[in-house]
Amino acid sequence: MAPQRSSLGLQQVALLQGLSVERLDRLAQRCRWKSVPAGTPVLLRSERNSDIYFLVSGSLRVTSYSPNGRQVTFRDTQEGEHFGELSAIDGHPRSADVVTLTPTLVASLDREAFLELLRDEPAVAGRVMRHLVAMVRQLSERVIDLSTLGVQNRVHAELLRLARVAGIADNRARLDPPPTHVELASRVSTNREQVTRELNAMRRDGLLAKEGKALVVADVERLAALVAEVRGFS
Repeated sequence: MAPQRSSLGLQQVALLQGLSVERLDRLAQRCRWKSVPAGTPVLLRSERNSDIYFLVSGSLRVTSYSPNGRQVTFRDTQEGEHFGELSAIDGHPRSADVVTLTPTLVASLDREAFLELLRDEPAVAGRVMRHLVAMVRQLSERVIDLSTLGVQNRVHAELLRLARVAGIADNRARLDPPPTHVELASRVSTNREQVTRELNAMRRDGLLAKEGKALVVADVERLAALVAEVRGFS
């Protein structure tokens, strides 16, 4: 059974905040709606598909694979976010794979309708620009980290990023569910064994702790200081 087209789902999408109910209703009818099981590709690298996608519910991973099969993870996308805007803007093939992490509902809007939306709604166009700027800054920082930092420092930097995303309280951050060692390895361009060694060292040093199934960054300030020092910000 096809998902019901509804502006209620689009109201949760940050990019579309502030649009009138009438405009959201028109967008909902223009979108293609699809329910996707966990562990299923939504987009594939080099695919010629120029839609933009709105993540109505669920979670996704933006990733890619090298010729030798090594996975490189760029980011995870959560409910209320959007993805696929690069091809929707320039019409070129996809630059990465997008795979569901959980059962997911997406609404896709064709390129023509998306560009029309940007022309008609300056606030939406501004959000797209700010989002693209943030992506460039994040990727620039990541390239510098991968080019200049050792594995230990890259693991520290990624856990600090995850801590900030999860939320910090009393100098601690709880990662629940925790990233697997394989996931961390794909994010910092190394292998699972090296990640395991570094996480064990961080636990011995008091930077990490386990609370049930959760992984806790036990001293965010010290971790941030270590990352700032190797990046030359101290």
